Amino acid sequence: MAATADKLKQKLSLTTFHATMLVTRAEQWWVEAETAEEAQALLASGQGHHCELGERVYVELESMLDDAGGPQGS
Repeated sequence: MAATADKLKQKLSLTTFHATMLVTRAEQWWVEAETAEEAQALLASGQGHHCELGERVYVELESMLDDAGGPQGS
C-alpha cells in the first residue's frame, strides 16, 4: 500500500513543459499533370494532394515555452 502511495506522489510532482519543435517529414504527395515537369512544378508551388503523413527524418528543439505558454526569457 505504501509503494502505491509513493508512486502516486511521484506522478503528482511531474510538470508539463511545452516547446516549439521544427519537424521535417518525408511525405508522399500526388498531383495530376500532363508531364513529369508539370507535376514537379505543381508540387514545388505547393499544389497537389497529401497521401500520408510520412516518417520524421529530422527534429530540432526551437524553443521551450514557459508556464504561460510564451517563449522563455521574453
